[in-house]
Amino acid sequence: QVQLVESGGGLVQVGGSLRLSCAASGGIHKTMSWHRQAPGKQRELVASITRNLTATYKESVKGRFTISRDIPKNTVALHMQNVKVEDTAIYYCRATPLFGAISWGQGIQVTVSS
Repeated sequence: QVQLVESGGGLVQVGGSLRLSCAASGGIHKTMSWHRQAPGKQRELVASITRNLTATYKESVKGRFTISRDIPKNTVALHMQNVKVEDTAIYYCRATPLFGAISWGQGIQVTVSS
């Protein structure tokens, strides 16, 4: 089972920036993505990136968030800019392998204060 370890969360003010990182312990991943879950809401896809570095974004984060990936290092990052209160959530990293089961990170809290 691949382990995913997230880092970089915390408290940030509205309009500020934050960078989340996720490192996979192994595996070859077709897609790596970031998801989030706010209190009382379902988990949702925020951004994903393929092995050929094609990125897709949730509409509400387009132009503010950037997903990037280092394939040799097996890492994925989410650079969050101009954050809003509604970005407050637990953020999860996910890795979809070429073969085998999908892996999830343990989640990391991001809190945006006004």
